[in-house]
Amino acid sequence: MGWFTSQKGRRHIVVCGHITYESVSHFLKDFLHEDREDVDVEVVFLHRTPPGLELEGLIKRHFTTVTFFQGSIMNTVDLQRVKVHEADACLVLANKYCPDPDAEDAANIMRVISMKNYCEESRIIIQLMQYHNKAYLLNIPSWDWKQGDDVICLAELKLGFIAQSCLAPGFSTMMANLFAMRSFITSPDMAAWQNDYLQGTGCEMYTETLSPSFSGMTFSQASELCFVKLKLLLLAIEVKPIDGGDTKISINPQSSKMPANTVGFFIAQSAEEVKRAWFYCKACHEDVKDENLIKKCKCKHLANKTGATPATPFSAALSKPLLNIKNSVMAKEENGSKPVMNGRLVPIGPNGLVDETYGGYHISYEVKKLMPTNKPADQQKNGKMEVGIADDQAKDFDFAKTEMKYDSTGMFHWTPARSIEDCILDRNQAAMTVLNGHVVVCLFADPDSPLIGLRNLVMPLRASNFHYHELKHVVIVGAVDYLRREWKTLQNLPKISVLNGSPLSRADLRAVNVNLCDMCVILSAKVPSNDDPTLADKEAILASLNIKAMTFGDIITNIESMGDSKDALNNMGDTTVKRPGPIYGTNVPMITELVNDSNVQFLDQDDDDDPDTELYLTQPFACGTAFAVSVLDSLMSTTYFNQNALTLIRSLITGGATPELEIILAEGAGLRGGYSTPDTLSHRDRCRVGQISLSDGPLATFGEGRKYQDLFVASLRNYGMLCIGLYRLRDAALTTVDATSKRYVITNPPFDFGLLPTDQVYVLLPFERKQSRFSFSETEV
Repeated sequence: MGWFTSQKGRRHIVVCGHITYESVSHFLKDFLHEDREDVDVEVVFLHRTPPGLELEGLIKRHFTTVTFFQGSIMNTVDLQRVKVHEADACLVLANKYCPDPDAEDAANIMRVISMKNYCEESRIIIQLMQYHNKAYLLNIPSWDWKQGDDVICLAELKLGFIAQSCLAPGFSTMMANLFAMRSFITSPDMAAWQNDYLQGTGCEMYTETLSPSFSGMTFSQASELCFVKLKLLLLAIEVKPIDGGDTKISINPQSSKMPANTVGFFIAQSAEEVKRAWFYCKACHEDVKDENLIKKCKCKHLANKTGATPATPFSAALSKPLLNIKNSVMAKEENGSKPVMNGRLVPIGPNGLVDETYGGYHISYEVKKLMPTNKPADQQKNGKMEVGIADDQAKDFDFAKTEMKYDSTGMFHWTPARSIEDCILDRNQAAMTVLNGHVVVCLFADPDSPLIGLRNLVMPLRASNFHYHELKHVVIVGAVDYLRREWKTLQNLPKISVLNGSPLSRADLRAVNVNLCDMCVILSAKVPSNDDPTLADKEAILASLNIKAMTFGDIITNIESMGDSKDALNNMGDTTVKRPGPIYGTNVPMITELVNDSNVQFLDQDDDDDPDTELYLTQPFACGTAFAVSVLDSLMSTTYFNQNALTLIRSLITGGATPELEIILAEGAGLRGGYSTPDTLSHRDRCRVGQISLSDGPLATFGEGRKYQDLFVASLRNYGMLCIGLYRLRDAALTTVDATSKRYVITNPPFDFGLLPTDQVYVLLPFERKQSRFSFSETEV
């Protein structure tokens, strides 16, 4: 039995759920990584069965920081034994390879209920498999994301990462490397491309308070100063709303000035580097050329600064700004002069009336119309009570003239529900449809396979910060019997077609013009068999190799030679909008989702990867053509050390999912349409991920031997675009026939990194209200 005895002044966390040698070794490798500054946290594992020999050996190797207790998280006595009430946080690990994801989620949610029932204040971070099960956490009365409770939904994030790779190939690799703790060692024996890639894998995300010298600057000015002077990449800032609501994370915001003590989100190699942003002083450091000399100076305004938050990297202790926010809210509540609802501050509007928010959440028209109006009785027309439309919305617009184009939160494009029959194409219809620059989803599933939540793949591609004509058509190739069960969550999203066929059928793939697609996504919803887990990816690997082995005739030149034949043109679609597609399947842009990391060795026949190579070091992962759910493991540690990390990643990946949207989706009725108001339309004004080519367009001059810093500064000043990395041809120097068209990811290259005309640049693009003559919104391929 035994009881846990905590040392005075030392924090501890309790980890439960799926406890095996593999899950524990992955977790500890990331949690106890040397790049984290001072991890003085004890890890307590609680599990029903005693540890096996391998796990016992692992725990003994880390005996100073790790303890194992046998017991059940559902038993109050066992919760007392591991001191859940004193724990800094409780982490619940999920079994990612379970045969029944819903049952796994239900068991883990029960563990959360047990811990919250024992101690309401416990901070809990849980891994969930399925997105629709998130709703059940909202039913737990003491579940509160403002207190640090968080959920890492593997389906949402995995498919979100893949969706962003459809917009900017390789982006999933860049993001996965940013939140995982890695140390890189480059070597002269390695190929040049591997050294470039490895330098990027050493980058992580950190938070730090910006020094007073930054106050009054726009984000663009601050980001330029950080990059040029401090050699740091500033991605986002924390914004405190004027009405006193919750702080929001704003990525590459345009035009607003920064107040003092703004918290910034950086990409850098270490927590040490990020401290420069806090130490920077215009008076002392303006002429300093070497960024390593920017250290704490003796200036009064820095020495006397109150409320300073020390370096809060994503690898340091729980973000202190959160505690400051909590304390300030408590102070205001005690003051009693401001209204409080559900223990949260209620924002006051400019007219002195309480704003239309509920418990701190911004409420959309769809939710508001369910609430009674607040007009006094004597103002009601004809003495009738107008229930249903909130007052501020009723006078805002004329219903007859408004049509619903976006969902009720204004974050996603929306269309009235369509039946799946209206979206099914047969092979001939698909061949006659103009499919070009689209996304092909090859989906393997049995009629009774667990749902993978395709909504999470399509929603980021339907974010409202795209104009409607920029949305990429999504064509799903797979079994309609399975898709009927998923359809309820997809029926309100525009531009989706379904081909009832097999992703292994070349005729089906040709029918959907796989050679002209912007991205081919290969997914499997099938349950891996327990006999041999390495065979879990057999369909995905076969589909990937099948496409690579295909050859495509040069359709366009063939049509030109048959100029008189109108039938040929009808069958091929409108050639004026087509670009020449690749002739070989190896050049079709592809991303394959793998269950088992070791199977990555079978995807590329031309790589030299050793079967024991870690996933992130393999060629398919470095090139962004493979993604495995295991890369999300490190998010547990990242979220524990800094809650803002997950919020930032989620807003970049999901295209704008908000707590309010989660409440609407928790109803189970899917996305609701909403009338466009100035308020909801303003939600489109957020940045998004894109990829710009240096071969043509206004940035083409930078591809001719210029340095990365020149490109960074010019993009930010002229277009408001924030460059975050490069996607470079692996054999950029070779012009032989054997040269591969594979590209690899370089995260945040050094300032003096030389550019090539074939490079593509990852950028965070601001929303363009009006389409300019040259639009950056189209991905150049």
